[in-house]
Amino acid sequence: ACICEKNKRVTNCREANGVCWCDSIGTSVSVNCGTLTSKCLLMKAEMAHTKSGRREKPKDAFEDTDGLYDPECENNGVFKAKQCNGTTCWCVNTAGVRRTDKHDENLKCNQLVRTMWIIIEMKHAERNSPLSTESLDKFFKDIITKRYQLNGRYITNVLYEKPYITIDLKQNSTEKSAGDVDIADVAYYLEKDVKGDSLFQNNNLNISIDNEALLFEKTVVYYVDEIAPEFSMKSLTPGLIAVIVVVIVAIVAAIVVLVLTRRRKGKYVKAEVVNFSVWCMCGE
Repeated sequence: ACICEKNKRVTNCREANGVCWCDSIGTSVSVNCGTLTSKCLLMKAEMAHTKSGRREKPKDAFEDTDGLYDPECENNGVFKAKQCNGTTCWCVNTAGVRRTDKHDENLKCNQLVRTMWIIIEMKHAERNSPLSTESLDKFFKDIITKRYQLNGRYITNVLYEKPYITIDLKQNSTEKSAGDVDIADVAYYLEKDVKGDSLFQNNNLNISIDNEALLFEKTVVYYVDEIAPEFSMKSLTPGLIAVIVVVIVAIVAAIVVLVLTRRRKGKYVKAEVVNFSVWCMCGE
């Protein structure tokens, strides 16, 4: 027997060639305890725990209705592109986050779209003085590379704007090699650590900057995929629709002004509008 240091949601642990292997709860998949477990298997184990009654549901499990569900995982632990709850189905990205409207069982999800950019935004509790930007940058880069084993080249930014700390993780499909930890798994582990629900075995994360403990009030995770999500307008809130309309009107107005200005100068310049979609699944 052995202890799975990086995942407490396992059973039937055994050692083979110096490596601790355990079965992920809720599946028959064996995981290597020397590295992070995939987010899909972790979510499935969490749902198995909840159903069994062996522990209380996470306090924020239902604040985001899409945040926790019982996922279907491939044999290698990644999410299946199509996820269903009964007869209701939807498509997800590599982070397991819904990227389409919900449909019936006839829905086709032709590929598992990669999440290439994850933005983790944390709001710390009120304090009199701002934190040291240098200390914050060093702490989170050290934690992410050592605790979560992510190659430092995928950490593109640690930004501090009191009281918000924003961490950018970028890893597209051409950059990620077979041995690299996935940024979606890192973000899931970090989010659990920040919320006091660590996935590590007896190893809670102590977030201390310059020997001062740091507490957080809110954590939001944003996802940017290699292919834009496919939500219909009907799935958006009226407030968001209003914002989109205002933005579109502003862009059209700017183009009209640009074209008229160029014509007055006797020149014509083709203007191209590039659509860039950023979306999020937020949980407090």
